[in-house]
Order: sequence, then structure tokens, then C-alpha cells
Amino acid sequence: MAGFWIRIVLSMLAIAGVGWLFAAIGEARSGWIVAVLLLGGWVVYHLFYLQKAMAWLEDFQLDRVPHGAGAWESLYAKIYRLAKSSERQRQQLTETLKDFRSATEAMPDGVVTLDEDNQILYANEQAEDQLGISTEKDAGRNLINIVRHPEFVSYLNSGSWEKSIVIRGIRSSNRVLQVQLIPYGTRQRLLMTRDITQIDRLETTRRDFVANVSHELKTPLTVLNGFLETLRDLPLREEQKNQYLGLMQIQAQRMQNIVEDLLVLSKLESTASVTQEDPIAMPALIERLCNDAKSLSRDQHQIHCLCNANSILIGADDELSSAFSNLVSNAVRYTPAGGSVTIQWGLESDGSGSFSVADTGPGIESQHLPRLTERFYRVDRSRSRETGGTGLGLAIVKHVATRHQAQLLIDSEVGKGSRFTLLFPEKRIRPAPAQYLPDSHR
Repeated sequence: MAGFWIRIVLSMLAIAGVGWLFAAIGEARSGWIVAVLLLGGWVVYHLFYLQKAMAWLEDFQLDRVPHGAGAWESLYAKIYRLAKSSERQRQQLTETLKDFRSATEAMPDGVVTLDEDNQILYANEQAEDQLGISTEKDAGRNLINIVRHPEFVSYLNSGSWEKSIVIRGIRSSNRVLQVQLIPYGTRQRLLMTRDITQIDRLETTRRDFVANVSHELKTPLTVLNGFLETLRDLPLREEQKNQYLGLMQIQAQRMQNIVEDLLVLSKLESTASVTQEDPIAMPALIERLCNDAKSLSRDQHQIHCLCNANSILIGADDELSSAFSNLVSNAVRYTPAGGSVTIQWGLESDGSGSFSVADTGPGIESQHLPRLTERFYRVDRSRSRETGGTGLGLAIVKHVATRHQAQLLIDSEVGKGSRFTLLFPEKRIRPAPAQYLPDSHR
């Protein structure tokens, strides 16, 4: 730019010099006339190139640089170089921003960029879903005016952002978010959000599990300890000793059942699906389950067994037998004397297999149904202990069903009874050859 002005000054000095030369040679008036004419031509010349420069800048395109002469050619070249450099920087900035957005979209966490007034500059898809915002619609709006959760607003306004906080109830009462605000740049802020709902649920389950196991084992251990003190401190007749030893054996068996069921659950949870592909003849299995139910009932219930399809179920024999037995034993144990239990196998219209156990027991209130398959969840704790349950049976059934791509359906009505149904996909059902059928079905 300095070169441009040097050329302008030199041009003006040259015009003044020519005018002085004419004035020296001839009349002074002639010299001034020549100087004025030269100056006018010089001004027109520069106005012409200034007009070209203005037209170019108004409709600026790098590939349409005007031609110039002298100082104007240098000026056009300088503007071109500056514009070219600015274009490269703009492209680099665009690519950097594009890479940043691609990176944030690939992240499992939510990312929101804010200015110093908490106005939204950008949010990735995860943040939009977790916070209920939209970059397109909400850019420039204050985030606090959109997400009005009290804990969230208090955190953003606190100015103390060194640690993240856990907030429940944004957009959904069941959702749990971990949130942290990170200042960066000059006056910008980066809000990070992470959905930890599943982690929180697992942690809650872990705490409940530890508490329940401790409680379930503590009770029989307390009873055993009391009996042992009695046997040690009191002179008892042989008949009394045998009575106490029998009660102790019941409590020890209860603890053993809990431990065994816990081991079964641990084994089921260690893999997502079954590797065994045993052919299980359902007519024979229904007959065996029916005999087990009658033995457990001791003629106190009406046991009905129906096998409406001579089918083979493909799966892990030990797991499925355990799940079916759990459902049958629960029905018998919870149904009062004089009631009935119906065990049934059949095929649905879509080809899926249906195993169900229905009883005429007391039924279950609807608010308990979603939690029945949780470990140690009991509708009536005292009744469960009286019947000898460990509180793990339905959890085992649920895991077995999941591993076999089956559905566990529970229908119950208070005062009328319950029905537990396992629906197996068509791919696990085969027609049963004659050698798999019991004698009663041949």
C-alpha cells in the first residue's frame, strides 16, 4: 500500500515539474495551463481505475480481477492476494467447524456451545434429544429459558462448574443426566450432557440386590444361631432336640436354595443367548410337570394338564425345565387348598409355541406386575417365606425367556387368579417324531 501512495506522490511531482518547466521556457500562464490540463488528465485516469475497483468490490469475484496500470495494478494485485488469503482461511475455518460438528455428532454424549449469556450457538443431536432443544430453532436463545429444571438453572447460574452434577427429571421423570459446564476460549462455554439412566438403574439394582441378599440370609442365620444357643445352654429331651434340629435343617435348606438360585442367575447372566440346542419333547415334559405338580400339591388342588400340540421345543433343556418348574411350583404353592392349577402347551396362529400355567389363587394387584421378575421382589414377604420361596424364581424365568428369544406374559386379577405364559418364536418349534412322544400320546 505504501508503494501505491509513493507512485501517486511521484506522479503529482512530475506534473508540477512539467508545469514549472513550461513556465520557465515560455510564459508563466502557459505553464499553469499545461499543469492544470495534466492534473485533470491525471485525475480522470485515476477516477477511471477507481471506478473499476469499486465495481469489482461491489460484485467481488476472485476470477474477475480488473486490469490496471501503474499503481492501480499493484493495488488490484494486493487486494487479490488479501482476498485469496481470506478465502483460504474461511475454507479452513469451515472445514474445522465441519470436523468439529462431525466429531460431536459421533459422540455418545450431548454437546452444547454457549456464549457468556448462555445463548445457544450449537447443539449436537444427543443434546437436542436429552435437553429438548433444536439448533435450528433455538440458536441465539437463552438455554435457561428453554430448560427450566430448577437444579439445571441453579447449576448454570452458580459459576461453580469444576465438577459435574447428576440431574433427574429433564424431559422425563425416569431420565438421569450427568451435566458439566466447561468455560473455553474468551467468553464461550461448552455444556456436556451424558445419559446415565441405565447406569443409575444398574447401580440401584446392585444396592437393592446386596441389601436383599443380606436380609434373606440374615434371617435364617439368626434362627440357626438361636437354635444353636438353645441346644448348647438348655438341657433338652431327645424329642425336643430332634424338633430343633429339624427346624435348623429347614433354615439351612432355605439358605442353600437361595445360594443355588443365585448361582443359576449368575450363570444365566454371564451369556446373552443359549448355546445348547436340545430337542425337548413337550408332551413328555408336560406329563412330567403334571406329576411334579400333583406330588407338590399332595391332593390339595385340582391339577389339569393339557398338551394341544405334539411339538419339540429347541433350547437348553436344563434352563427350560427349571423355568417351567418354577412357574408350576409357584402356582401350586400360592393357590389355596381346593383351588386348581392348569398347565398347558399349544401353538398360536402365527406358529409360536405357548407354555402357560394358570391358577385360581389370590391374584396379584396390577401395580406389582411390572416388578415381579426383579430379584427378591415379593408381593407378600411373609407369605413367600411360608411357602418356601427364595424370591428368585421369576427372575430366573425372565432370564431363561430372554435367552431363548421368548416373551414372559403375566395376567392376573385379584380374587380370581393368575396366568403366566411363555411365548417361544416359531424358529424354536418342530413337529415331534413318534420316538419323542410318551406312551399316552402314541
